[in-house]
Amino acid sequence: MTNKTSRVQPAGPGAQMQIQIQRRDRLRIASLAAVFSVFALYLAWHASNDPDEPREASVTAVFAQDASQGGAAFASPGLVKRGEYLARAGDCIACHTSDQGRPFAGGLPINTPFGTIYTPNITPDPDTGIGRWTDADFLRAMHEGIGKAGERLYPAFPYAEYTRVTEDDVLAIRAYLNTLVPVHYTPPRNDLKFPFNQRWLMLFWNLFNFTEGRFVPDPKESAQWNRGAYLVQGLAHCEECHTPRNFTQGLKTSERFAGATQAGWHAFNITSDKTSGIGNWSDADLGSYLSVGVVPGRAAAAGPMADVVADSTQYLSAEDLRSIAIYMRSVPAISGGEVRRRDTWGQPANDVLSLRGTTISGVNGAQLFVANCATCHHWTGQGVGASAPGAYPSLIHNSTVGAASANNLTMVILHGVSRTTKTADVLMPSFAGELTDDQVAAITNYVTKQFGNPQSTVTVDQVAKLRATQQ
Repeated sequence: MTNKTSRVQPAGPGAQMQIQIQRRDRLRIASLAAVFSVFALYLAWHASNDPDEPREASVTAVFAQDASQGGAAFASPGLVKRGEYLARAGDCIACHTSDQGRPFAGGLPINTPFGTIYTPNITPDPDTGIGRWTDADFLRAMHEGIGKAGERLYPAFPYAEYTRVTEDDVLAIRAYLNTLVPVHYTPPRNDLKFPFNQRWLMLFWNLFNFTEGRFVPDPKESAQWNRGAYLVQGLAHCEECHTPRNFTQGLKTSERFAGATQAGWHAFNITSDKTSGIGNWSDADLGSYLSVGVVPGRAAAAGPMADVVADSTQYLSAEDLRSIAIYMRSVPAISGGEVRRRDTWGQPANDVLSLRGTTISGVNGAQLFVANCATCHHWTGQGVGASAPGAYPSLIHNSTVGAASANNLTMVILHGVSRTTKTADVLMPSFAGELTDDQVAAITNYVTKQFGNPQSTVTVDQVAKLRATQQ
């Protein structure tokens, strides 16, 4: 074989001009790229030094898109901080955490009449979480109830309320979630009966129960009222627990905030009705209840509401708490049929005196109360510590004890109370492993008769059913 060497011929005048044009074009492109890069860096600097401008952060995120993560690679500290606050308002951690060692990684079982739904992982893990979701994917889920792959989401995820949240606030939450530690964890598969495991059927559920659209302020109301309405109707999704449901498990819009039962716990009527609801509560009462979980002589949060206070509402600003109070006190009154307010029942007991030297046979509610409850609540039922943070509450003038249903009191005895706030760490032990069903029923009926609504009673069978209710 013969090797041939090619020679480069000297370029003619036309070729040299073409080379010069190409060089000039490359220089222009390089210059434009440099200007664009400087502009993007300026936007990034501006966003990081102006936390009150979330839209600037959104523009920066477009320039700094990370394709492998599917979302913004950078966000201003101010945007992330606001997103954390809004995520607290939405109580995202409550449903998306089954193990405190992996927050936001999902796996929490939610029991429905149609089966069990397990919450998804919303950490930025790219394989098991939402790390590959785009902002558009996240907005679609929050506003329309549609997942990344186009699947219909189940309304255990309250998109029916989240649809009212502004785009800016949704993207702020997304920016905060992007900063979480990615957790590689795949929650269990949903366990739903046929045909409820067919997601496409949610199309029909939405026709009856879902209206897509953002919150529209009422120009006739104050800015505070509108802020409270925006929070309550949107991120805080208060109706999900406090409104009864129709046969499709959608909310009964004709009975908004009139109270409902969830997993054995009764979420009370929080309309402006002065007997059954909170019409006689002051703004300060509502603010105190939401920030520390207790209003002395009136109410103390337990069960799911204690979790809401601990995980969510205690972190809200004083201004937002006042706005919520202003809005809630305007909610139309709905009577629950009660003839006396829950927090007006009861009188001190003196059974400890009559029990001295007495031989007790069988199950005796008074004796069980003195043996198991009096150490903290005093044998008179008046509590210990008065209104100090962390005090053991009085059972007299207590809305749980004075309720028409004894469910919540029974559930407190069975499951105890755990409520950690900035002012106190409140703990009541669970007696489920210490007391039998008939003993729990005896204590409950003694407490309601002596300190609360004497018409409120519970049977042994009802206690057994509540004990078996999955939490």
